[in-house]
Amino acid sequence: MADAAAVDEKTPVAAPAPTFPIKLLIIISVVALLFGVGGAFVAVKFLGGASKGSESFEEKASAEVKAESKSEADGKRGQAASPGAMFDLDPFIVNLADTPEVRYLKLTLKLEVDSEAVVAELSARIPQIRDAILVLLSSKDVNAVRTTQGKFQLRDEITQRVNGLLKKPGVRSAYFTEFVVQ
Repeated sequence: MADAAAVDEKTPVAAPAPTFPIKLLIIISVVALLFGVGGAFVAVKFLGGASKGSESFEEKASAEVKAESKSEADGKRGQAASPGAMFDLDPFIVNLADTPEVRYLKLTLKLEVDSEAVVAELSARIPQIRDAILVLLSSKDVNAVRTTQGKFQLRDEITQRVNGLLKKPGVRSAYFTEFVVQ
């Protein structure tokens, strides 16, 4: 028996393979997950934000306004752009063209005109001007007037409609002094 015990001591006993503690495995997994989420956030925030081809509406609208003002300045050649006379219109309250629900738009605007002669002509045509603007406003839905681009488009359409009623176009621009959608 002593020989059997001696033989057992001489044979190498395989040491058990070291196992990772379960806590260490969980910590490594959580850290790897946090790095993955953080990397995805950084990639979306900085690399996938606004690409060159998809400018926001505000950027496009401001670029259009700058281009218009630059072309007007170039057209006058050295003359400072002086503000025109202002013509006030009474507030407009209209139902918007939203079918499932009733939406209202309250709009107050001022028209910038070239001269006092245009102001006199506008004063004589107030019923036609109010009718043209009311028809235009009531044809819009809430999605068309809520965005910045929609407001710029509405401003241009009002200017065109009012100029269409005059003998000689004299309205430079329309300015919203109150704009409430409810």
